[in-house]
Amino acid sequence: MLDFRLKTFFILCKVLNYTTTAKLLHITQPAVSQHIKYLEKEYNVKLFNYKGKNLSLTKEGETLYRFVAGIESSSQKIKERLSSSSDSNTNIKFGTTLTIGEYTMPKILTNLIKDYPNIHINMEVNNTKTLLQKLEDGDIDFALLEGHFNKDKYNTIRFSKEEFIGICSPLNSLANKESSFKEISKENLIIRETGSGSREIFEQILYENNFTINRFKQIHEIGSISTIKDLIIENLGITFLYKNAVVEELKSGKLNQLYIEDFNIEREYNFVFLQHNLNSENYIDWFKYFCQFK
Repeated sequence: MLDFRLKTFFILCKVLNYTTTAKLLHITQPAVSQHIKYLEKEYNVKLFNYKGKNLSLTKEGETLYRFVAGIESSSQKIKERLSSSSDSNTNIKFGTTLTIGEYTMPKILTNLIKDYPNIHINMEVNNTKTLLQKLEDGDIDFALLEGHFNKDKYNTIRFSKEEFIGICSPLNSLANKESSFKEISKENLIIRETGSGSREIFEQILYENNFTINRFKQIHEIGSISTIKDLIIENLGITFLYKNAVVEELKSGKLNQLYIEDFNIEREYNFVFLQHNLNSENYIDWFKYFCQFK
């Protein structure tokens, strides 16, 4: 359980507003200020920057937040364990990004349910940004993520390396030939929403090649990988996805891989959990179990 002043700090970090923090904790705003001043004096650091009405964490504040988030997550897990009516009941609460959830997890979940018949699984599928926030809020224990994020803020273990490729219809003029970024930009681009791992990876690749997403003829943002694939099959544009999401369609000839000059991209799937968490060994055990079936 968090010290009440650290609890105040934890809530203030999330909402970045003294008045809202006071309401959420049912205390006065001066009490919130006193708690923060106590912590700053106790640790001899400044925890927040103040610019007008805008509040932001200092570097030291961010470090303390990661410690506190880990402690809060551990505390919640301890409560769950103690309140469980049976030692044989196991709860597992985690998140995955869309590609991992749809194309990597089914085999893992099948074996998980067979091996642990009394298990209660809560798997949330969402984009990288949202899952990291849920991790910090203690809503999930760990996450399997694609895409870019600040690894210094979390414990991360590489789960796998996956090929990231361009996709088109066999009827597309780009099929079965090598193209340039200039040539592919004449096509409609059908891509995941902002915040998704695959979208961030693709935009980073474009940036490294002096391109932007706005250079494409038309951009359509679709949240469903299955729908994106259907649209590509109908030759309504091109897309960029992890290869493991389109293995069957490539084998059957429904889709073709785009071949682009100097485009040979592999990216990591990462197993992520909070630093300073008392349940780290338990999460690593789950990581090892998941690795058996990837």
